[in-house]
Amino acid sequence: MRLEAADGHEFDVYSAATALPAKAAVVIVQEIFGVNSHIRSVVDDYASQGFLAIAPALFDRVERNFQLGYGPEDRKKAIQAATQVGLDAALKDLQAAIRQAAEKCESKKVGVIGFCWGGTLAWLAATRLQPAAAVGYYGGQISKFAAEKPTCPVMLHFGEKDAHIPMSEIDTIRRHHPDLPVFLYDAGHGFNCNQRESYEPRSAALARQRTLEFLRQQL
Repeated sequence: MRLEAADGHEFDVYSAATALPAKAAVVIVQEIFGVNSHIRSVVDDYASQGFLAIAPALFDRVERNFQLGYGPEDRKKAIQAATQVGLDAALKDLQAAIRQAAEKCESKKVGVIGFCWGGTLAWLAATRLQPAAAVGYYGGQISKFAAEKPTCPVMLHFGEKDAHIPMSEIDTIRRHHPDLPVFLYDAGHGFNCNQRESYEPRSAALARQRTLEFLRQQL
């Protein structure tokens, strides 16, 4: 599938549909490593749970079919791509993906689930794009935008051992939004990804369970 953002940019989307007509949809927002095999597996997983699930290729603005692993050289290239794209342009693509997903499901309700860089974008989607719900996993820049107010229910997941996100930033989020469900896990950054050394299966399973329960309640 290919979509067009408000500024005319065209980008690819990886999609997976449930066997039955989907009542609700989820947009999966990539890490800085692109719509790689891990992100595609997340899309497939949520489709297996009854959602229409899609993942926009946000780095198409830099390079088509951008997919990386998790090594040091991959990380360097990934950071460069994320910096080049920027959050504002990515939000334009995310808005188009949300609109497309809403058109394809019965309820017109769309949740956004983001990981790492995508976790920050999930937060900004909640405050600027009006999805029906949003879930952010270890979004490293959320605290910079903590003063923004979500227009939908939000759930956030963080690892207590995350070297990239100090506890002071999580405290900032909680101070601005004391009623927001913010869950901490005995894990580091990227704990949900089974292709990373930081993968922590128990934390990943618990976060997934909480996310599914949250989305089924909200969508």
